[in-house]
Amino acid sequence: MPPKVTLRDVARLAGVSPATVSRVGRGNLSVDDNIRSRVRQAAAQLGVRLDGRHGSSLVLFLLANRPMLHPIHSRILVGAEGYCAAHGWDLVLQSYRYVLDEEPKRIRTPRILERRGLVRAVILAGTNSGNALEALRAMGVEVAVFGNNVVGKWEPSREDAVYSDEIGGAREMTQYLHSLGHRDIWYVGVAGRPWMLRSAEGYRQEMERAGLEPRIRWMHTEEREAGYLAAKSLFGKGEAVTAIFAGSDSAAEGVYRALRDLGLRVPEDVSVCGVNDSEGSILHPALTTIRPFPEEVGRNLAELVLDRIGNPDLPPRQRVIPTQVVRRDSCVRRG
Repeated sequence: MPPKVTLRDVARLAGVSPATVSRVGRGNLSVDDNIRSRVRQAAAQLGVRLDGRHGSSLVLFLLANRPMLHPIHSRILVGAEGYCAAHGWDLVLQSYRYVLDEEPKRIRTPRILERRGLVRAVILAGTNSGNALEALRAMGVEVAVFGNNVVGKWEPSREDAVYSDEIGGAREMTQYLHSLGHRDIWYVGVAGRPWMLRSAEGYRQEMERAGLEPRIRWMHTEEREAGYLAAKSLFGKGEAVTAIFAGSDSAAEGVYRALRDLGLRVPEDVSVCGVNDSEGSILHPALTTIRPFPEEVGRNLAELVLDRIGNPDLPPRQRVIPTQVVRRDSCVRRG
């Protein structure tokens, strides 16, 4: 009977140490890609299964409380899937809905997670709250979360999380409006949404840095209607307005509609900008907006969660992905 092939044999053939073979088997991403490839080729040649994944190479992408075709989250999925595929992991998508203020022990987690060992890690996108994160933690599954859309009480320092830099992007956009000579700049958005609270904070910081008064109008409705009602209320109350910073492209579309109803022109009478670059290029005039990079967010989420599989004792990590101001036709210099 031929002797059993061991990890030492794989290491010898690949020209690496047995410890390196073990790290590759555990999915440790600190191993150089070329070395990882050599180890896997050697293992395949010797008929050895690197079993650090306990027979599973599945990562679950949970899209919570959002539609499947959401323009931001679908692109996060693309980035995560590409990274997983490049590193030998399979990513599966599942939509997931739960009550955001439900007790963690009452949350029904996806059934696929009940099959112990089938899913090695979860990438959590969509709109989430700390209760879902606590429920997933209790199941012993590794998690990385899109941090921008976590609502309510949670402890960011406990999770691997990736953020799009909404505060920095809003500071840059406000600085751009100020550079065009605007002083009467209003921020409008939907009350209570954390992503808008953060961009409003960036706006506030830059307005105060420039010696200007931050002026924010929150509405309690959906985004397009919020933009519409906020703009109508500003002019209905005779406020001085030269530019409106909407908390999303959808809210900016509502602002456009309100200004048309009021007989005002964009950008000749009022400059308008948005956030997310989800609809900006199809509005008329084309909307100046803040462009996030969702694919990069997805790649980073996948990198964090795969690294966590190989290194479960790492401290929680947070990454912030920069944004970009996209200058189009909806903002002009104030005469």
